[in-house]
Formats: sequence, C-alpha cells, structure tokens
Amino acid sequence: MAEIVNVEQAAAWDGPDGEYWAAHQERFDATIEPHHARLMAAAAIAPGEQVLDVGCGNGRTSRDAARAAGAGGSVLAVDLSRPMLDRARRSADAEGLTTIRFEQGDAQAYPFPAGAFDVAMSRFGVMFFADPVAAFTNIGTALRRGGRLAILVWQSPAANEWMTAIRQALAVGRDLPAPPPGAPGPFGLADPDFASSVLKSAGFADIAFAASEEPFNVGADVEDAYRFAAGLQPVLVMLADLDETTKARALENLRATIAAHETGAGVVFGSAAWVVTARMP
Repeated sequence: MAEIVNVEQAAAWDGPDGEYWAAHQERFDATIEPHHARLMAAAAIAPGEQVLDVGCGNGRTSRDAARAAGAGGSVLAVDLSRPMLDRARRSADAEGLTTIRFEQGDAQAYPFPAGAFDVAMSRFGVMFFADPVAAFTNIGTALRRGGRLAILVWQSPAANEWMTAIRQALAVGRDLPAPPPGAPGPFGLADPDFASSVLKSAGFADIAFAASEEPFNVGADVEDAYRFAAGLQPVLVMLADLDETTKARALENLRATIAAHETGAGVVFGSAAWVVTARMP
C-alpha cells in the first residue's frame, strides 16, 4: 500500500465507515444516483481515455468510467478503504470489467505517474483531505496538459435538508456546531470560494461550478430509512456523548423526522451538490 498521510480519515474509512458503506453499496448508490448522472456527464469520458478515479469507494464511478473509456482506455481507482475496494473489485469482476486497477492509497501522497491521465474524477471523495492543496497538486501532476478534472462535492449543510433535518433531530437541546470551512469532512469543499482557491493554488484553470439539486431518497418506508440512517457514522458521532435516556429521545426524534419525509416514492429529503470542473493548463 502507498504512503498514507491522511491518517485520521484512513482510520475511519479503512474501518467502520468503510465497512458500513461497503455493506450498503446499493443503498448509497441509489440515494445519490441523480447527482452521479450529472458527474458522469461532466466528466464526458471518451473511448480510449485514461481515467483516474479518486476516492472510488465501492467503484460505481470506476465501472461507469471503464465502460465509457472502452477496451482502449483504462481506469486507476484509488481509495483509503480496503472494505470498499474489496467490494469494488467484486462488482467489477462480476461485470467482466478488466480495464480497472483498484489500489488502496491516499491520493494526497500516492505516486501517480506524471501526465498519464486524460481525466481525474471523484464522486464525493475529495472533501476529506488533510491538506487539499497538496492533494489536488498531486492529482494535477497525474493529468496530461489540458487534462480535465470533474468532481462532485456537497454544497453547504444549510442547502442539504438531509443533514440539517438529522442534526436538528439529534440535537436534543445541544448546540451542534457546524464544521469550519475547509475542515476535512463531507462539506470540506462546500464553499465555492474556498474550493476555487484550493484548485487555483494546485495549478488548475477554467474552474466552474454547476449546481445539482436533487431528491435524496434514504429508504422505501419509515422503518427501512430509520434502520439505515441510525447506522450512519455522522449519526453515531452525534449520539456518542449522550446518556441512554437522552439517546433514546434523540432516536425518537430521528424516527419522527424520517416519518415526516415519507412520500409515495419513499423517504425523501432535499440535497444539493456542486459539480466542479477544471482543466490542467
């Protein structure tokens, strides 16, 4: 395995977070499918292209990229999480996709071959870097001149009902502070000004943001959605310092919030992401 510098995130994603995501691959993919489609359109992978998939997770983006690139192309897919990479390899094998190479590593320090890729992409995988400028500089060196970057990142928590509603339900009288801008985590690149400054400092040009506002379906019904949401790592973190009585009240609030969002099409919250594109001059 290549050098790991983002130690804290590696401990999470190569541990319980990654195991939960791997165990719920189909659910996670279905939940963000509308955003995924926008990312793939922005990446615009052509036959024969060489693709770098950063934070590939369970490998959905890698598999779609491999199909788009065809037999003459290839995909290098990198992630911190062994559980998700194992799941990704199994899925790729089951689909007969042989042009993907999955590697466990930290994209902030991974020794990518210089100028080897036509496009670097990521679906919600680049918000967790301890040093985002160093990470995107490293990714940029892997792109050929004129190479493209296409990444999907969450907009602010306030723009994502799925997060604000869950936080409100679990607060139970506490003030749950939002993470500071740029801190490693799901919303680390939510601020376009901050994200632009990171990409400019890393050498990228023609940086653009396109909003993706889509429904976020967390389950077929209340019980299905509650079982899924109650096991999410952000939820577990927000429950961790509560006594058993208060924790039970918080979970009751969570169930009630989920019930209030049940529709004929499942339990649906609002969500908002940025599709960020850039070019390596």
